[in-house]
Amino acid sequence: METKQYNNDEIEIDLRGVFILLLSKAWLIALVGMLTAIIGFVLSAFVIAPTFESTSKIYILNKQQENTVTYSDVQLGTQLTKDYAQLITSRLVLEKVIEDLNLTEINEDIDYEAMLDKVEVTTPTDTRILSITVTDTDPVLAMEIANSVREAAAVHIKNVMDIEAVNVVETANLPMEKAGPSVLKWTLIGGCIGAFLVMAVVLLIFFMDDTIKTSDDVEKYLGLSTLALIPLDTQTAAKNGKKKPAKKKVN
Repeated sequence: METKQYNNDEIEIDLRGVFILLLSKAWLIALVGMLTAIIGFVLSAFVIAPTFESTSKIYILNKQQENTVTYSDVQLGTQLTKDYAQLITSRLVLEKVIEDLNLTEINEDIDYEAMLDKVEVTTPTDTRILSITVTDTDPVLAMEIANSVREAAAVHIKNVMDIEAVNVVETANLPMEKAGPSVLKWTLIGGCIGAFLVMAVVLLIFFMDDTIKTSDDVEKYLGLSTLALIPLDTQTAAKNGKKKPAKKKVN
């Protein structure tokens, strides 16, 4: 089987040989892949704490003319959505939420940075609606934080941007199903990681192996021609290599 060729300091790889090699190790790849998939399943289903997401939505539109909404108002509102998102996740807003909900009593390590990891502000495509999504291991707490962030952010936005009102599109929901970790995703990722690791090790050993196995290897690696092949019968060689037991001399 042609696998490697050394010619002018270049290495050529026989893809067919590599495929046959991986096919011969398919049982090992499948076995390790199944084991790592089981590990991923156990971690996602029983070890890692599930998380829940609750989302509240707001709509902000700055009117330039009283009781009239113009195209420039809509365009300006679209351009300012990123500014609103920064205000929502500002230190003043998130620390106000921590204080209002007494989150330090639940978790004394909670601070602005920890809250920032829980809150995500997104803008759906081609809209001026801001979605405030909070992720937490407690579904009720996730809902309360999302509503509290919306209320604190509305006050902060009105003060900073000089806006009369921030309209509530949707209050935060009570999540009934966990958002993560995904058992299916973790299982598939675990199986793929195990399979790829085995294939990498098999290929690494294969490419690092520079031993001569066939007469073709002698010609390719050493540049020498072989005149003949001498078959080796290991069983005959083993028998010939055994010493005959010494005969007992009888007087």
